[in-house]
Amino acid sequence: MEKIKVQDSVGTILIHDMTQIIPGVVKGPRFRKGHVIKEEDIPVLLSMGKEHIFVWDQTPGLIHENEAAQRLARAAAGSGLLLDEPKEGKVSFTADHDGLLYTSVDGILALNTLENVILSTLHNHYPVKKGDIVAGTRVVPLMIDESVIIEAERIARTFTDPLLEVRPLKHTKVGIVTTGSEVFHGRIQDKFGPVLRAKVENWGSEVIAHALANDDVDFIQRSIREQLNQGAEMILVSGGMSVDPDDVTPTAIKEMGADLITYGAPVLPGAMFLLAYIGDVPIMGLPGCVMYSKTTAFDLIAPRLMTGERLTRMDIVKLGSGGLCLNCPVCIYPHCSFGK
Repeated sequence: MEKIKVQDSVGTILIHDMTQIIPGVVKGPRFRKGHVIKEEDIPVLLSMGKEHIFVWDQTPGLIHENEAAQRLARAAAGSGLLLDEPKEGKVSFTADHDGLLYTSVDGILALNTLENVILSTLHNHYPVKKGDIVAGTRVVPLMIDESVIIEAERIARTFTDPLLEVRPLKHTKVGIVTTGSEVFHGRIQDKFGPVLRAKVENWGSEVIAHALANDDVDFIQRSIREQLNQGAEMILVSGGMSVDPDDVTPTAIKEMGADLITYGAPVLPGAMFLLAYIGDVPIMGLPGCVMYSKTTAFDLIAPRLMTGERLTRMDIVKLGSGGLCLNCPVCIYPHCSFGK
């Protein structure tokens, strides 16, 4: 810390906020801690009664917190993000569009293990809206050795994917097959279809076909093939997902040559969820809970598929940590622990 005349302070850095008081007009910080003094600031400082100020020594090899935060942010940020101007040493990351936040858990850990480096984010695969703040970064001291930031930049480059990005949900053509003899024969009204259609449209996609199918393997398979021929890029098969002998939806999907990823997910509700692929088209078998529970395994998995991600069994297995929904009286997902 050094005390110098205001007239000699251009290019130096303030170590504290400086308040300006103009009676009846303003009272508040005129210059913030970390502000780099410019020539035009000198008359203002003098008008505030500041003949001398305290600044940081200009030690070679040190960089200011604002520059450090900007460099950290640029190193971590991928597509779909906007970086705010530094404020009190912090840079915020804002979503440039709706989508899912993808984070590199290992990359964020590696950066935060560096002394005096901070990168805080929302959880991986968090649904975000345009304008949401999804992360923030800064360093602890006002001045930091540049070598620390250089190392952070190097670490970020070692990862194939960005440490942070927001991926948009692609417009997807979706087919729905509602199974069940009781629905097919009109004994009860189909309640599954409207729920699924509402979710699909909320994600910015469209339902191009909706079929009702009897509890018959061949019938279900024909319905799926017809929707594939119509150009469906995702197919949702609802109902008939339990282990009861007359629930044949899993059998129908598996026996039509689909690449089965999983039948079962460590998520409650949604344990009887099924994911398979026919070529690049994901087919999901949806248990009954999707019809009456506000949020299920389906809500955690379908948006990721709509970003273009191809999921593996391990991706589904990892959902177990945080996979318990608390069934709150008023659902506040995603602002809760579910799926985190």
